Amino acid sequence: MTIRPAAGGTAGIEARLPYDRGMVQRLMRVFPRARWREAEGVWFIPGTTAERRLTRFLAEQLPPGGDHADAKGRDAHEFDPIDSPYLEVADELLVRTPYSRTVVAQMHAIPWTWWEAETKTWHVPFRSYDELWQRWPEIEAAARRNEPEERRKRREAEWTPERQRRAALLAAERRRHRYPVLAGDPPPLDRPVMTERFGMLVFTGTDGEIAEAPDPAGIYTHADPAGGDYIWADWRRPEMEELIGVWASRAEAGPAEQARGWWQPTREELRQARREARVRDQIRERRRLDAEAAS
Repeated sequence: MTIRPAAGGTAGIEARLPYDRGMVQRLMRVFPRARWREAEGVWFIPGTTAERRLTRFLAEQLPPGGDHADAKGRDAHEFDPIDSPYLEVADELLVRTPYSRTVVAQMHAIPWTWWEAETKTWHVPFRSYDELWQRWPEIEAAARRNEPEERRKRREAEWTPERQRRAALLAAERRRHRYPVLAGDPPPLDRPVMTERFGMLVFTGTDGEIAEAPDPAGIYTHADPAGGDYIWADWRRPEMEELIGVWASRAEAGPAEQARGWWQPTREELRQARREARVRDQIRERRRLDAEAAS
């Protein structure tokens, strides 16, 4: 954990904190003007007294009797250890698994657990061992399901002729770079927003063409003709620079937002979109280098 003055002479501080979902929620309640700076990986908290206020807040977050709770957790682990290839015992408990939304949700629910992005490791203090032990069967089962070989077997078993047909229709529709949105509530242009079918998109315009209904392939499940007229909107994928400047919504999309076809992304949706943007950048760079090598 590091706290430093904000760059550029701005009144405030930049804080690099271990990720703990519960603490982040409490931080946002106590510091409603706090903003996450993705590029630097820090929280910016404005104000001339920000450092003193944050220091007091962090002191209040520490559980009473932390050292004693850690010692009890170590004893519990020695008495009834978790034996798993996904768990390593060090100064803390280190959990490394294939990516799984179930694992992420379970780890976020364990108090004082934080994620280290550089090593792709969850850090769990021994004081949280009992909670980890209770959740471990579901964590390990989800991790095993998401091993590359297991995922390959499931894909092969699920690749039925009907799924192949739907996949071909979806790919063809994706190549058209269009998406149905409510005519009376269109998305903002040139700004990343979240969609149900294609993830994060930037809408670039529309000519007002009515999106014909019903959708025979069932691709656009949100476009219910009873909800109003839908029109086709053109889209492109967002660039990383655009995603860095997006503010995350604190609440998930409600039924009305999903019905219109777009919504403001949550923090987790933004993280996923940024991961995908980095992959696209890497692919483009490899193609550029391959083209230069071939010429």
